[in-house]
Amino acid sequence: GPTPRRPGPAARLEPHAPPPGSVPPPGSAPVPGSAPVPGSAPPPGLALRTRTTGPRKSAAAARGRAPRPRTPGGSTRPPRGGGVRGLYERARRAWDRPLTAYYVILGASMLITVLGLVMVYSASIIKALELSLPATYFFRKQFLAAAIGAALLLLASRMPVRLHRALAYPLLVVTVFLMVLVQVPGIGHAVNGNQNWLYLGGPFQLQPSEFGKLALILWGADLLARKQDKRLLTQWKHLLVPLVPGALLLLGLIMLGGDMGTAIILTAILFGLLWLTGAPTRLFAGVLGVAAVIGVVLIRSSPNRMSRVACLGATDPGPGDACWQAVHGIYALASGGWFGSGLGASVEKWGQLPEPHTDFIFAITGEELGLAGTLSVLALFAALGYAGIRVAGRTEDPFVRYAAGGVTTWITAQAVVNIGAVLGLLPIAGVPLPLFSYGGSALLPTMFAVGLLIAFARDEPAAKAALAGRGPRSGGRAGVSWKSMRRRVKKRPSGER
Repeated sequence: GPTPRRPGPAARLEPHAPPPGSVPPPGSAPVPGSAPVPGSAPPPGLALRTRTTGPRKSAAAARGRAPRPRTPGGSTRPPRGGGVRGLYERARRAWDRPLTAYYVILGASMLITVLGLVMVYSASIIKALELSLPATYFFRKQFLAAAIGAALLLLASRMPVRLHRALAYPLLVVTVFLMVLVQVPGIGHAVNGNQNWLYLGGPFQLQPSEFGKLALILWGADLLARKQDKRLLTQWKHLLVPLVPGALLLLGLIMLGGDMGTAIILTAILFGLLWLTGAPTRLFAGVLGVAAVIGVVLIRSSPNRMSRVACLGATDPGPGDACWQAVHGIYALASGGWFGSGLGASVEKWGQLPEPHTDFIFAITGEELGLAGTLSVLALFAALGYAGIRVAGRTEDPFVRYAAGGVTTWITAQAVVNIGAVLGLLPIAGVPLPLFSYGGSALLPTMFAVGLLIAFARDEPAAKAALAGRGPRSGGRAGVSWKSMRRRVKKRPSGER
């Protein structure tokens, strides 16, 4: 017969598959590439993986969720945007977290206070030696005030909102009483032409008008919140009375001592409260016009205030050195350059610049730390103000909204007035830089006000939930590892999982 042909390469590589439906004989090895027959036992030493008929469902589909799209690298994590847009999206998501405002307020205020302590020490050494005092005299007093202020901040941040509201009227009454005592001859004392101080004995003195800012905020916020609950703020008489007369009482007592700088800040707080209540434009413009007319009259009636206005934008001390302080503040900033002359190496603090550790400490900061230092201070104040606006905008409690908005207006307006005067853009008003300048009377109420913002930031429902879930003993599930990327399992005493 014919000689059988040898199989080709394809025949040798491709095994012969049995016809469909045929059963292989017992003991025969399965043909590679063929499906196992149901009911047949696998040969020894081989493990077969059976599959169900039909499309296989993923774990995500079994849980009722759509599967995540896989990236080219095989990861199921959604791709992150690159460049400026991706950075913006990540920053926006980070800012939308519940505890962001809480951490920003706490961190920015602490950094401003610590940097202020450093600059107070650097700027006040020469002034202390000039007065035959120890070099650390002003720094020690400021450090003591900062320690007391930190305790007040912690106390205010832990107090409930109802207790803050309960302090409103007692604080207002005590502040008005102290401000009246300032005007009593023999009790009140004048500093730099302004009679607004009370001596407490020894080196300690008190300026009650600084506490008037906090009293106006708490009292005004409580008053407006109660009227909003009764739906009375739609009538202009309930919107203005008794808020405006109470503010005018504080302003009158302040102006009796000649302190127009503090009066400007108090007026800004009043307008901030009216703005938050949604005052009509005509009413708001009318009150603003009246305040502007009163301010012009007060400025024109005082030669000292007129000379300060005349020094706006001055580059020369002028006749009689009327613009000496304003011009030397500009000199200090100009000589700092990009990164400053170094900490402690200021030249203007050697008797050239008046008030280097109080009203013009920002100029010394610019001279020693340069543009980088001043921009850092501005960034910290901007972060603090923006976080305060966020707290005021996200709450549903009217008292929290008005109080947070009032505190933010106070700190922001005072920083703008102080820095604007140092830059020569605004008249010198004689107000300190909040949390930064030397002065315990200004530092204590400001730190208490920052504690208010922290308490309000913690009081948000989302922030409460986030704080409760941070630790196993603060509201979370006991013994559960929340930060692990694995499946959440309870920790066993033996250490096994």
